Parts: sequence; C-alpha cells; structure tokens
Amino acid sequence: MSHSSTAGAGGRSRSLILTAMIFAVAMTFIDQTIVSIAAPTIQHNLGLSSSGMQWAINAYLLTLAALFAFGGRLADIAGHRRMVVIGVIIFAGASALCGATPSGAAAEAWLVAFRAVQGAGGAIMFPAAIAIVVATFDLHSRGRALALFFGIAGGLTAIGPIVGGYLIEWTWRSIFWINIPVALIALVLIAISKPPNESRPAPMDYRGLALIVPGVGLSVFGFQQSALWGWGNPVIWASIAVGVVLLIVFYRVEARTESPLINVAIFRNRTFTVENIILGIAMMAFIPVFFFAAIYGQIALAEKATTSSLLILYFFLGFVVAAQIGGRMLDRIGAKRPVVLGSALAAAGFGLWASTVTDLHVGAQVIWIIMAGAGMGLMLGQANTDAINRASRYSYGEATGITQTVRNYGASLGFAILGTLLITRFRSAITASLTSRGLPGPAASAEAAKIAQLQGGTGNPAAIPQFIRADFAAATRDVLYGMCIIMAIAAIIALRGLTRGVQQDTEATVTDREDQFRGDEPDDLYPTFR
Repeated sequence: MSHSSTAGAGGRSRSLILTAMIFAVAMTFIDQTIVSIAAPTIQHNLGLSSSGMQWAINAYLLTLAALFAFGGRLADIAGHRRMVVIGVIIFAGASALCGATPSGAAAEAWLVAFRAVQGAGGAIMFPAAIAIVVATFDLHSRGRALALFFGIAGGLTAIGPIVGGYLIEWTWRSIFWINIPVALIALVLIAISKPPNESRPAPMDYRGLALIVPGVGLSVFGFQQSALWGWGNPVIWASIAVGVVLLIVFYRVEARTESPLINVAIFRNRTFTVENIILGIAMMAFIPVFFFAAIYGQIALAEKATTSSLLILYFFLGFVVAAQIGGRMLDRIGAKRPVVLGSALAAAGFGLWASTVTDLHVGAQVIWIIMAGAGMGLMLGQANTDAINRASRYSYGEATGITQTVRNYGASLGFAILGTLLITRFRSAITASLTSRGLPGPAASAEAAKIAQLQGGTGNPAAIPQFIRADFAAATRDVLYGMCIIMAIAAIIALRGLTRGVQQDTEATVTDREDQFRGDEPDDLYPTFR
C-alpha cells in the first residue's frame, strides 16, 4: 500500500509552495551555464589544465544526466519533500566546497569531484520538486503553474552567464557561493509551506541503476567530448555505442522487473513518447543557444563577457512572456497548439536571427532573438508538463526523471553537433582568410585549427582582428540555421504526433488501482489520452 504524510496542499498557500520549489531548483539551472563563463578565470587562477577545466564543467552535467532517473524513482519511494530538502543540502554543501577549492596540485581533482556531487544533489532534488508542483496543482491549473516554474527556471539558465560575468569581477569563488543564500531561502520556504511529502515505499532496483548510470553516462560523455577530441576518435564512437547498448539492455531488463527503476510501460502512451521526442529535439537548441550567443558576443561583437551576455536577456524576454501564454493555452485547449506554434515560431526566429548575425550589429538582431525565445517559451514547458501529466500520481517523480534525462540527452547531443559545426566552419573560414593574406596553406591550416579551439574571447576584445570577428559570425550563422532546422523538425513531429484536446483528469481512478502500478496491467495504468 502506498501512503503519504499529507494528502496534498490542502489549505496551504499553493503559491508559497511553488515559490519554494522554484528557489530549490534555481541553483541547478544557474549552474548549467554560469561556470562556462567563469571557466577562463578559474583555470588561470587555479592553474588547471584545459582538460581539467572541461571536466569541471562536464562532471556536473554528466552526473546530473546519469542520475536523474534514479532521483525520480527515489523521490517516489522516499517522499518528495524529503528528497527536495536532502538535494538542496547536498547541492549547497558541494557548492560551498567548490568555492573553497584550494590552490595547488589538489585543485583539479577537488573541483571536479565536488562538481559531480553538485550534479548528484540536483538529480535528487529536481524530480522531487516537479512532483510536488504537480501534486499541489490540479490538472486544469497545472499548466499555468508549471509555465511559471519553467519560465523562471529557463530565465535563470539565461541569467547565469550574465550574473557570472559580474561575480567573477569580485572573485570566481562567488559563482559557487551564490548558491548558499538561495538554498537557505529555499529551506525556509519549504519549512513554512510544508509541501506534500507523498511517497510509495518499494524496493530500489539496483540492477536497473547499475545499467542506466553507465548507459547514460558513457553516451553523454561521448557527445560531450566529440567537439574536443573530434568525431574521428574511436573512443568517441565506442563510448556512445557501449552507452546505447547498455540503455537497450536496461529497457529490456526493466520490462521484466517487478519493481523497476523506470516502469517502461509508460512509453506505450503515445503522447508521453512523442512529447519526450519533442523535448529531446528542442533541447538540442535551447541550452546550446545560451553558450553560443555569449561566445558570439565576445568574439564576433568584441564585447566583454558582461556585455555580450546581455544578448541572452533578449531571448529570455521573449521566453518568459510566451511561457505564461503557453501555460494558459495548455490549460484551456491542450498541448498540441502551443507546442506546434512555439516550435514553428522558434524555427522562424532562429532562421531570421541567423540572417542578421554577420552584420555585427545587435540592433538588427534583437527582434529575431526575442522571437526565437518566445517560440521556445511557448512550447518547451507545455511539452514537459503534458508529458508529466501522463503519469499516475505516485510516479510523477519517475516521469520527471525520464523527461529530464531526455532533456539532458538532447542538450548534450546539441552541443556535440552544433559545437562541431561551429569549430569546423570557423576553422575553414579562418584558413581561407589567412591564405588570402599570403600565409602558406599548411601554416594557415595549423593556425586556423589553433584559433578555432578557443572557447572564449582573448581578454581584450578590441584586439580581435576584424576578419576573425567576421569569420566567427559566419560560423555562428550556420549554427543558428542548424537550430532553425532542429525546431522545424520538432514542429513537424508535434503536428503529426500530438492529438488535440485537453487531457482528462484520471488521477482519482489511478490511485484506487495502485496494484496495477506493479506492472500487472501497464496499458491501463498509462492509457493513451486523446
């Protein structure tokens, strides 16, 4: 029998609970992007190697992706509120230790290790926080609540590079320490609002855990390293191949496990599957755009990190406004229209933005940046919410673990493909420019390869030659056209794969049929809503 310490939000302020959960997850979103901006400063001050700094960035994302499914299942078993609190404490503690990284030989291992612990804390916290929001708001007001949740969360992802640009002027350690007051606010709000602590005690599927962690970890690692090592490196393909094989084995094992880590029967729900495909595709553009826009500002526009990151604010402006509109559309008419329209709008925005980046004039780009952000805001949260709505009440954490794993997969794949495109196109353009200036072909190629591997500005934007600025803008144009194609594919899949109408509330019947959760009748537990 399942149980919960509370039956729901009851008379408590639902808005206060929502605010508490937003503060809880705020740290995880900020840290997806803020460290990338501070990376050159951290590397210089601690004397880290380039690969060590890259691992400090990747360790967080890799651990987060690999443990999301485990975090979602653990939240359903141990209690949603309990796991949010534990996750916040782990994340804040690891952040404090990252900020306290000592100088010297131990610096690299210290920073990488506690960045991984941060990721583990985020993976425990995030699915539980989403589950609390879903349990607090009924089906017909959930769209607006989660639109606000994902709107603010998406905005924090965008604001991360901007805040980081200012904080590192004080000390790079502050980009980690900023998480501590945020965590304290979250814990106080949780104590005051007392969110529901629903749980369903069950055995943990350690066999599934032993398969999915290396499966996700190896495949995401392959995607992450492809831009650095090159797709010709056999280790990249071996890593991705072994990871995919482990995930296939995981799926087959879970289908026959009595109490699985992930009840894979949920994928029989067509809408859940389609929404996850759309999420994975959309995230190929959503997370990478923040990084590429900031770097474009530093190199092509020759602006400081603090100034170039303001480009992201235009994107965020469109995103947060459209997210609220999309949430209301979801509650009123269902997910199909906002997801289709948002994907199409984002595709148009990215395409038109691409057509103006080589002008090296921000004013001509602003309206298209806002359009691209609005398209993502209109569709992203609604696709996520609609997917989670397909789960029964006591598997919301599990469903969130699935959607967040898919989202991380998509972001990693997007970075791999678009990062490779950027470096290849940039290197080719620089080679042509250097050759036209009289440098011999082999020397031009070698110099171009060296320049193309730069991950940021030179520290003195005014010193960047005009031809390099133009060449980087041309490479960025191709990346944005790639994002246009990505979102057009998402729009087509949404148009063909989703059905119209608002999902009917079936939670009451599901809670009365909990014996089916064990896998006896998976098709009935996860019906296809039309």
